[in-house]
Amino acid sequence: MTSPDLTAPPTSRLSARFASLAARNRKALVCYVTAGHPDHTGSRALLRGLATAGADVIEIGVPFSDPMADGPVIQESSQRALDQGMTLERTLALVADAALDIPVVLFSYLNPILAAGPDVLARARDAGVDGVLVTDLPVGADPVRERWFGTSGLDFVRLVAPTTPAARMAEIGQHGGGFVYLISRLGVTGERASLPDDLPDTVARLRAATTLPLCIGFGISTPEQARVAAQLGDGVVVGSAIVRAAGRSVEAALALTASLRDALDSL
Repeated sequence: MTSPDLTAPPTSRLSARFASLAARNRKALVCYVTAGHPDHTGSRALLRGLATAGADVIEIGVPFSDPMADGPVIQESSQRALDQGMTLERTLALVADAALDIPVVLFSYLNPILAAGPDVLARARDAGVDGVLVTDLPVGADPVRERWFGTSGLDFVRLVAPTTPAARMAEIGQHGGGFVYLISRLGVTGERASLPDDLPDTVARLRAATTLPLCIGFGISTPEQARVAAQLGDGVVVGSAIVRAAGRSVEAALALTASLRDALDSL
């Protein structure tokens, strides 16, 4: 199947952020949070505190009733947010209210976006969203829909798995924007005790296939794991550990973020 011709916005805040980090020889800290978790007020405070604590990019997850790629921590946070009335529309309102000065990526499954109407990506952009990551829309699966995302004015962030062949990695890199999210291991998201042994080989294959910045996620939960992964990539994505900490308190999540930033800055 032929993939659509997608062109990412050339001067996006995501691109500018990664260019600035590269110029200063720094690694990106991408923090995932679930919109509306632990509650609306706490979620807003968490968004605003992450940049101060050292985040470079925030991925804000839209709660979904069937989060098949998410591990138990994010599943629980998503259900908790849904129970409190969080929706995609309220997620966008939360982003607008937070008025963040760092890039924001809307992290969602496809169904909530489709249900929100044909102008949802424009509304997301107006709310302050810079990129979109759709977990269940692989490259080439729906060229028309992919073109809609790729021409929305938002960076279309793509996922790459460790089992992805080199040719498909190149295709993903060609039709993505902002950065490539490298899934470090197979399975669902969640905290792990160690990084996979084959991660360096996977990173090398992806480096050869695309010039987009490469951020490594899935299973990174400690400052030491973040430091090791960042030596291979341009940045790291931390989700479940931050979401778990936010379940205790916003302060705990921000303290973890600061410790992750310190680990990356020690490189």
